[in-house]
Amino acid sequence: MKRTVGILCTFLCLASAMALAGEVTPVKQAAVASIDRQQPELVKMADQIWAFAETALRETQSAAVLADYAEAQGFDVERGVAEMPTAFIATYGKGKPVIGIMGEYDALPGISQKPQTTQEAFEEGAPGHGCGHNLFGTASLAAAVAIKDLIAAGDLDGTIRFYGTPAEEAIGGKLYMIRAGLFDDVDVALAWHPGDEISADTDSSQALVDFVVEFRGKTAHAAADPWNGRSALDGVEIFTHAINLMREHVRPTVRLHYVVTDGGNVPNVVPDYAKVWCWARDTEHTGVDDLLERARAIAEGAALATGTESTFRVQSGDYEMLPNLAGAKVIHDNLTWLGPLEFTESEQEFAREIQRVTGVEPEGLKGEIKPLDLNPGPPKGGSTDVADVSWNVPTLHLSVTTAAFEAPWHAWPVVAAGGMSIGHKGMNYAAKALAATMVDLYENPEARAAIQKEFEESTEGFDYKPYIPEGPPPVPTD
Repeated sequence: MKRTVGILCTFLCLASAMALAGEVTPVKQAAVASIDRQQPELVKMADQIWAFAETALRETQSAAVLADYAEAQGFDVERGVAEMPTAFIATYGKGKPVIGIMGEYDALPGISQKPQTTQEAFEEGAPGHGCGHNLFGTASLAAAVAIKDLIAAGDLDGTIRFYGTPAEEAIGGKLYMIRAGLFDDVDVALAWHPGDEISADTDSSQALVDFVVEFRGKTAHAAADPWNGRSALDGVEIFTHAINLMREHVRPTVRLHYVVTDGGNVPNVVPDYAKVWCWARDTEHTGVDDLLERARAIAEGAALATGTESTFRVQSGDYEMLPNLAGAKVIHDNLTWLGPLEFTESEQEFAREIQRVTGVEPEGLKGEIKPLDLNPGPPKGGSTDVADVSWNVPTLHLSVTTAAFEAPWHAWPVVAAGGMSIGHKGMNYAAKALAATMVDLYENPEARAAIQKEFEESTEGFDYKPYIPEGPPPVPTD
């Protein structure tokens, strides 16, 4: 209640400052014009990253495309930060304010797709950009370049920093960048995400913890002397059975998912090793903490019941997003100024055909701007490591249409749209909205102060502890 009242008071009392932030200055117009000038290069980069389709911590070519472009535009680029070869930061300017903008570029395994309305792999069995990250990183960098040009021209004062953040779909690269102190001096951070509607985001996301449980037992011949064996797979089966029983006794907001990644090799040998990989989600990280402790106890009980030993290992996790209403108002004003995103009839028909094929109402693409929602309710689902940044730095977030409305996400329809003009248009629009919003953050200290005040009130007394183990990130060796 205290947080809600504080946010509303901040929001209402600083309405005049927000109005100033939405003013369309020549500098803002120049920032948007910069995006149009960059457009041919942006499409080229987005399509290159779409074709590379590199998964978490393997984004070598994708990261290089973006880092090379930033370097060519005059940024000071530091590669391989936070002990991740595919992570980098690109900085230009000096002094305050320091505005950070995040970009992602990792793909998802096994969903390769051609840019067409029927399912057909671009490369059989290969990854694909089913979350639009080929557009995400490119648009964010384009906005950073627009701001860099204005700082170089003397129209803005301060520092712009682009964060090339790998592995959002896996370990959460931003968590390691936070731990390395790379966000410590940032005044405000921005991010966007491809979506099926346009909005200044005020809703949260789901908190998540990613963990594995390994069981070690004793092998034996399954027919000759099974009594001498202690099955690690039995440990996994009891663990997953207990997790499924637990579903009755958790909040409706909880989501539990798992896969058995190792259950033995052949049926006639009692397996001495088995492994299960789990994700647990809830609307707040405190709820996830409770799920984690219950899962630990279940693992210990399963090992006791089967005469095996269990190892419980947290791999990563995300907090829930901490919205910033003052910042969302600045974004919304800029979306309103830019106006709806217009698609051609052929693009609309492309989207409608995908909707028909996937069993979704053929409504096409949503180009209008959603009203600013000051009471969005519980998150609809999904998690992101941007949320962890939002608990360390005031973070503003927007979504822009790059795919057919309500078509399956993390799936081939999003890959298809992200590799053609629909995705390109959304990318261009997102870059303009981000650039315009950043101009406001540089030009209007009152708006920036309102954003920071809301953040400070929301995090008062909070101690951030990331869901990552000690040591370096698990960078692939192959």
